[in-house]
Amino acid sequence: MSIEKWQVKKFEDIKHLDENGNEYWLARELQSVLGYAQWRRFCDVIDRAMVSCKLNEQEPKYHFADVGKLVEIGSETKREVNDMRLTRFACYLIVMNGDPRKEAIAHGQMYFAVKTRQQEVQELYNRLDEDGKRLFLRSDIKQKNMLLYEVAKRAGIQTIYEYAAFTDKGYMGLYGGLKASDIAKRKCIGKNKEILDYMGSVELAANLFRITQTEDALTKNNITNKVTAGKIHYRIGREVRGAIERIGGTMPENLPTPEKSIPQLQKEQVRAIKGRKR
Repeated sequence: MSIEKWQVKKFEDIKHLDENGNEYWLARELQSVLGYAQWRRFCDVIDRAMVSCKLNEQEPKYHFADVGKLVEIGSETKREVNDMRLTRFACYLIVMNGDPRKEAIAHGQMYFAVKTRQQEVQELYNRLDEDGKRLFLRSDIKQKNMLLYEVAKRAGIQTIYEYAAFTDKGYMGLYGGLKASDIAKRKCIGKNKEILDYMGSVELAANLFRITQTEDALTKNNITNKVTAGKIHYRIGREVRGAIERIGGTMPENLPTPEKSIPQLQKEQVRAIKGRKR
């Protein structure tokens, strides 16, 4: 049996049917199949998926239902642990917010694929308010940055310092020579804060394009040299900047810093969602 078929079988094995014939999955079983060792880590992914659910104009409580589950803890003793009953759409959102470097996540994205087409996603995005667009794009960037990190490793970029220098090359191209620390200082972002969490939707979109195009270029050209990888990242950042300039857009370093960070917005959304579920 191929890996793909084996993985699909695992997703089928943990699928349940209720008394009305409706399919559902349990979060703790899905956690195991997707390769998450810690429930706490998996809950972070579920939280992001619930925010995505709301952004998709769906009611989270219908797709993520809290349930209890008895587990054995030894000596014929059992205790109840938190679990969730998930719809197929909820599972889809979970794998879309998971770690794309995990092979099981990639197979999950195929298995739980829904009928939503790219055009429908774009139409949904256009209906979102500014905060919704920021959350949507930041979630996408998290996944794409993970993929860029993997490609960078294949190019010989191994340490966190080397990756920081590689990242700065992209920022320098896009921000007219400014490194991440320079951008943070210019935009009054606190020390050790992730600058992507303090960008508006227009700025995030420019950085998403920089990231995806760099990952694609490094992959297609099979780059295995870290110096070359840095040069490519800088060039693509500069080309994105050039495109902004040609259409008369505002340079990213001159765009305003939103009042609320992405983590603040996510906490507010999750708090509101979980409050309504009680």
